Amino acid sequence: MRIVGVIVLVIVFGFIGFVATVIASLTRDAGFYVPFVPTVTAGLIVMIILGIYGKWKNKVTKMFGIVFFSLCILSVVVYEGYQAYLESLEVVSTQDVDLSEYMPFVEKTKAVVLEEPSSFKIQDNLPMLDGATALYPVYSAFAQAVYPEKEYPLYDGEVVSSQTSYAYERLLRGEVDMVFMAHPSAMQMRMAEKQGVSLKLTPIGREAFVFFVHQKNPVEELTINQIQGIYSGEITNWKEVGGNNEEIRAFQRPDGSGSQTALLSVMNGIPLMEPPSKDIVSAMGGIIKETTNYRNRTNAIGFSFRHFSQEMVNNGEVKNIAIEGVLPSKENIQNESYPIVDQFYCITAGSKNPHIDSFIDWIQSEQGQWIVDQTGYVPLN
Repeated sequence: MRIVGVIVLVIVFGFIGFVATVIASLTRDAGFYVPFVPTVTAGLIVMIILGIYGKWKNKVTKMFGIVFFSLCILSVVVYEGYQAYLESLEVVSTQDVDLSEYMPFVEKTKAVVLEEPSSFKIQDNLPMLDGATALYPVYSAFAQAVYPEKEYPLYDGEVVSSQTSYAYERLLRGEVDMVFMAHPSAMQMRMAEKQGVSLKLTPIGREAFVFFVHQKNPVEELTINQIQGIYSGEITNWKEVGGNNEEIRAFQRPDGSGSQTALLSVMNGIPLMEPPSKDIVSAMGGIIKETTNYRNRTNAIGFSFRHFSQEMVNNGEVKNIAIEGVLPSKENIQNESYPIVDQFYCITAGSKNPHIDSFIDWIQSEQGQWIVDQTGYVPLN
């Protein structure tokens, strides 16, 4: 009977363990629980078999059981505690910005308001605007100055923000008339060419591309060569660039995003390493994919555009670092001493809207450039 009981026990617990392992493999914690569940299942089977044969009276067996189950419980506590710690770390991403605060014509909007009547107005057939998250405050203010006063929903209307890659796809499909973003990537330019879409890129302002680290990271500056070494995987420890003896966590953004395109420009043809981890998040309407969110770990380095990281996110746990000894201040962008400055553009794709050219002329005019400046970016002149 004991043998029959052992066989039944092995079959039942083995099946339960198999099902639990399959379920664990489908979770985000599969790396821990897939080996953990079979180990616990095997341990339980052994403990119960020893009990069937009356071996629990042996002190060695009791000690083995106590140690085994104690280690199992401790492993779960330590693992889940560490995961809770990681989740508690603040994330610096587009989710930290409430774009509804910059919507045109809403009460107490953060969008810049002209101090005088606009010299250009559009009353009907309004151009459809979309663009990068970081530039929404700029083109929202443009719309506030030029468009008639009414409600402009953030997710569905004439003035929306779908983030760079999705806004660009909408432009190519003819769903919007103008997008505001950094220069498209080589892949995005080829996409337009394949679809037979002719793009017009009109510069409307300038901005610094910045790298940021945790406030407690002792590294204050890097050279462009060091940045290239970090993002190619050649430099892997902060001590190699004057920091602590910690592995560098160099996070990236999705292909097609404005900041990832800017990083490729900084790399100047040097291949990027594979990012160490990936996350996909959905936020702020549409499908927004953001890979590898920047967590405030002391060994992390991330990148963005100055106004977004410094003003829109305004997170006190990260600091922008100097590149070639120069900090990315607005003054250093204007005097061109900061080495990584990009233009951002209003991009059109052959829209038939009759107001496009006049609108772009106004954006480049004194009033439009005043809005660029007051929003926190650097005007063309």
